[in-house]
Amino acid sequence: MSELCCDLSLGAGETLGATATTAERWLLIEVPGAWERDVGAGAGLPGAARDAVTDWLGSARGSRLQFIRRPGRTEAHLLAFIVESKESGGVVRRVELGGLAELAELDLDSSGHVVDRSLVLVCGHGSRDRCCAVRGTELYAALEERLSEEELWVSSHQGGHRFAPNLLILPAGLQFGRVPPQHSRFLAARAIAGRIELEWYRGRACYDEVVQAAELAVRREARLDGVADVALESVEDSVITFRTREGGEYTVVVEEIDGPAVPASCGAEPEAQLHHTARSVTLNPSPNLGAGMRGR
Repeated sequence: MSELCCDLSLGAGETLGATATTAERWLLIEVPGAWERDVGAGAGLPGAARDAVTDWLGSARGSRLQFIRRPGRTEAHLLAFIVESKESGGVVRRVELGGLAELAELDLDSSGHVVDRSLVLVCGHGSRDRCCAVRGTELYAALEERLSEEELWVSSHQGGHRFAPNLLILPAGLQFGRVPPQHSRFLAARAIAGRIELEWYRGRACYDEVVQAAELAVRREARLDGVADVALESVEDSVITFRTREGGEYTVVVEEIDGPAVPASCGAEPEAQLHHTARSVTLNPSPNLGAGMRGR
């Protein structure tokens, strides 16, 4: 059997940062059993439900569908979560479903009630890539005893098989990769509490890859691990400015480079993977250094 693409990526020294999936609205639907290889457009849902989901996904940029399941869960109702995941905060709405067909009747922009809970998603989409089945199963098992039934879920493809095992925390939109099972409980607890373990940090989903690269560079330069410690100030092509909670302002110049030649997924041919990285990080002079971040 061929080597897992996540092992090839790690062995080649491919960088992890600035590779997170980009989305600001998420629809998570509990779909028990095996999933088709590509569920991004609702494959496997009843026809009318699939049409409703497709319409919702197309109604706003940055919308993404994830199937979720929890092995052994036997509740009569299925759950769906509608998540808003923005830089300055997020919302999780919980919806109970008598069946998947009910999705066709819901107003997905207003249904459900808000819950004060983070969702922890482990990518375990084995029909999409072997890495997610093998590494995701190990990671889920390590987290299962510490997180409640409605906190921890196996999810469909999150993007970036070769960084498995992948972990996504919503609504903060924090994505981590190559998460060692032995460190996963600590990492997840910290992320839920609003702290980021930069060693395994792929980026925030509310930013595109250019901004993710700048955010990571600022966090490393200023030694900041709190989710709310930095806020995006401006984007001018590849020149990104972030402001810190203390009022410091950093400008980062980001460039695109060729990474090592590795398979994008198991079974694919190796090819150079493009990455974004910081070319320079500058702390800007500011007369208002102690004034704090501007209201956002």
